[in-house]
Amino acid sequence: MNPDDWPEERMNIFLSSLYEENPRLLQETEAMAREERIPVIRPQTQGLLRTLLAAKAPKHLLEIGGAIGFSALFFCEHGPRDMKVTTIELDQERAERARELIEKAGRSEQILVLEGDASDILPALTGTYDFIFQDAAKGQYLHWLDDILALMHEGSMLVTDNILMDLDLIRPHVLLERRDRTIYRRLRAYLYRLTHDPSVTTSILPVADGVSITVKL
Repeated sequence: MNPDDWPEERMNIFLSSLYEENPRLLQETEAMAREERIPVIRPQTQGLLRTLLAAKAPKHLLEIGGAIGFSALFFCEHGPRDMKVTTIELDQERAERARELIEKAGRSEQILVLEGDASDILPALTGTYDFIFQDAAKGQYLHWLDDILALMHEGSMLVTDNILMDLDLIRPHVLLERRDRTIYRRLRAYLYRLTHDPSVTTSILPVADGVSITVKL
């Protein structure tokens, strides 16, 4: 470990130690995902999400990028009992595993897993959602934004995770690997749109790997 990283790492460990543990099934699912290198919400972001869910108390929640179901189960654990969750997952195997875990948790009537490309699914959705969580193909965020905004009513909240990409997003363009420049350019454009669109208000927080919180006006 680089000595320059010690204060940040110690802070992360300290903050993570303060949060109440998730139920056993969630802990097991999180551990399995990390072992298989499947992205899951980081502990500090989990703490933020618990607070946002308590404040917003959403009845209808949409997730873009469901993976194996950890986050959908997390939302149900910390959101209102009558909340309905719709989660979109592109990968067939992950979507099937998510359904199995959701059934095991007894949440099948509360969580709907939609398998497929968000580019196809988002325009087909109807109604609005109180809370939208996005953690998927980051190069597509700007492409999806108009469809997402159409699914938000006044007061709806959009939370986008891992928005700073391990701080690479703030590095000069010329210092980035050539293969990464397109995705970072698109992410910067996405954040610019969120912070300059008059229909929403957005805050960007350096929590874990960065979180943007957007509210529809």
